[in-house]
Amino acid sequence: SGCGTFTFLSSAIAAISGLLMGYELGVISGALLQMSSILALSCKEQEIVVSSLLFGALFASLTGGFLIDQFGRRFAIIIASSLLVLGSLILLPCESYGILIVGRIAIGISISLSSIATCVYIAEIAPQHRRGLLVSLNELMIVIGILFAYILNYAFATVSHGWKYMFGLAIPLGALQAIAMYFLPPSPRFLVMKNNDEAARKVLERLRETSDATKELTSIKSSLKDEHQYSFLDLFHSKNNMRARMLVGLTLVFFVQATGQPNILFYASTVLKSVGFQSNEAASLASTGVGVVKVVSTVPATIFVDQVGSKTFLCIGSSVMAVSLVTMGLVNLNIHVNITSVCKSQSLEDSLLHRPGNLSSLTNDSLKDLFVSQERGSFNMQRKHGIAGTEQNRTTLVGGKSTTGSHMESEEVPVVLKWLSLASLLAYVAAFSIGLGPMSWLVLSEIFPGGIRGRAMALTSSMNWGINLLISLTFLTVTDLIGLSWVCFIYTIMSLASLAFVIVFIPETKGCSLEQISMELAKQKYVKTPLCWVSQRREKLVPLGPAPSEKEQFY
Repeated sequence: SGCGTFTFLSSAIAAISGLLMGYELGVISGALLQMSSILALSCKEQEIVVSSLLFGALFASLTGGFLIDQFGRRFAIIIASSLLVLGSLILLPCESYGILIVGRIAIGISISLSSIATCVYIAEIAPQHRRGLLVSLNELMIVIGILFAYILNYAFATVSHGWKYMFGLAIPLGALQAIAMYFLPPSPRFLVMKNNDEAARKVLERLRETSDATKELTSIKSSLKDEHQYSFLDLFHSKNNMRARMLVGLTLVFFVQATGQPNILFYASTVLKSVGFQSNEAASLASTGVGVVKVVSTVPATIFVDQVGSKTFLCIGSSVMAVSLVTMGLVNLNIHVNITSVCKSQSLEDSLLHRPGNLSSLTNDSLKDLFVSQERGSFNMQRKHGIAGTEQNRTTLVGGKSTTGSHMESEEVPVVLKWLSLASLLAYVAAFSIGLGPMSWLVLSEIFPGGIRGRAMALTSSMNWGINLLISLTFLTVTDLIGLSWVCFIYTIMSLASLAFVIVFIPETKGCSLEQISMELAKQKYVKTPLCWVSQRREKLVPLGPAPSEKEQFY
């Protein structure tokens, strides 16, 4: 059975969820620069705006598994796309901090639900020898969405209320996907779970472009015979090694977040401003380079995963991440401006620009007092320069430019260090994009039985979004306390730990069907024989054989 045109088209339409997810994750990086000024957001409020999407995502990951398993993967994608349109519509007329939070929460629910449902849907309609390519297509669409968001961040950086255009551009694409998914078939494995074998056979024949899909249908029925009896609590029991599988999945998504990648998406422009890219436009343009690197790096991983294997890419990615993070940390030890000072600089500027009355009526002394009271010592250099420094900042602000404190910061960052920091950042992003980015979700879509796959991925997704929320909500605060360099060193340790985990516990599953993988994982004592345990025993797998007996499952 091959990967026909209809299979690829169905996967591509489902993967639009990835495009929308990447766009919503990336667009906040540039929109935050404008929103913080227009809405006069403090540093903590900026963290909450970023994290509000993650609150919604966490909620959806805790409840979405039931929806996916009960009503189907396709239905969940349609609901998610519709909710994204609704959330974006809420944001368009938004002029208040509270409404902004509500809209971002709705979008968070949408992208979390769609990310789970899309991976499961594509994995279940894909032929085994193209599953890696098609599932990784979702990750490719995510990074394309991020790149698209970064390009628009730059394009709208100087446009009044440009962030509204950024959020609004997701509406037509979300509506288009919801309509297109309605005309696509449900997952054949979901139809078998619902005892609709005849419909499943017709869907398989259409997907495989064959007149007889009985052989594959028999394999699916054999594998799913007992799997639909799973309850949620079975994920934590030893039956069929489900507890071991769940621990592997949870640990893998822990490393996806604990290696620091989400902060590069959410705070890319802020990070780049801190290392010398002073204006909003320059920071947004530099972050666009981050998006380009993510796309370019994800393409070979997507194309060659079925030949090279997900485990190999995970090992390469984690290794390069560790090296680039060490470099980034060492470089930033020599840069004395931290991320939070940039955030506070923006907040100070906002309070001046939105202060009642004419800015020119402010005296030099009152400006100086405002610097001292709001920054709490963050701008000692500016206070050292006294009234002259504040006068320079007042003149800059009257000119309408967002460059408070920029002059001093730009002198502190040597050109070599600025570009070396950017290069190490791009290497870090590239490594994640060939490793933990696409491959972790491919592994998760494979290791759980079909009857409980939606709920299992929802649980791992809740871990993913929960840690993402924690890291993003505290990133600016933690960076202010220990510095960007030590944050990078912590991420380095996590990258090395993820490398060790992948080597010891992650299986190589290339070339195996979902039914083969499920049978193998049910039989093998994972904790006793973790190293490459699927690839080592591939010759023992019987593609269309009967499901393992109960005795075999517990041996």
